[in-house]
Amino acid sequence: MRRLTSILLPLIGVLYPFVVYFGMEKVAPPVFALVLGAIWLIRAPALLREPGGRWMVAVALTYCVLLAVTGEARLLRWYPTLISVFLLATFGLSLVYGPPIVERIARMREPELPPEAVPYTRKVTQVWVGFFVFNGLVSAALTLWAPLTWWTLYNGLLAYFIMGVLFVGEWLLRQRMRKRFA
Repeated sequence: MRRLTSILLPLIGVLYPFVVYFGMEKVAPPVFALVLGAIWLIRAPALLREPGGRWMVAVALTYCVLLAVTGEARLLRWYPTLISVFLLATFGLSLVYGPPIVERIARMREPELPPEAVPYTRKVTQVWVGFFVFNGLVSAALTLWAPLTWWTLYNGLLAYFIMGVLFVGEWLLRQRMRKRFA
């Protein structure tokens, strides 16, 4: 069950723009709020044990309540921006209170991380912070001023393409650096 819930929230995040695009006229915003709220509540026990998890769950559930109470369809488009803000805060605060998120991830795979890798993980975390600033701003701008098709294209496809380029680019750079330090 834990594995299912850890997959469910990101999967909903990936599919969300398409669900909004195709379901906005067929499904009332309070139904979206109920489904999103249920997913966040299912995921909450795990998130509450993580740093910043409490405020993340609180803000997400507040968003769901606001969506349910107002029934405002326009609010549906703010969800990707909210997720970018969560990730920005998580990555950004890890730079302040350390260790950086990328270092934590690297240490799960390689507990005895070489000392020269630590500054690199900090720089990669900074790159992701930059991406989340960019992504949040683009998503917000599209929410405010663009047609639903543009919003869906960016949040459902282009943002993930950019993330993929970042992942692949970082992986290639890391392989090159490993050869240099090996």
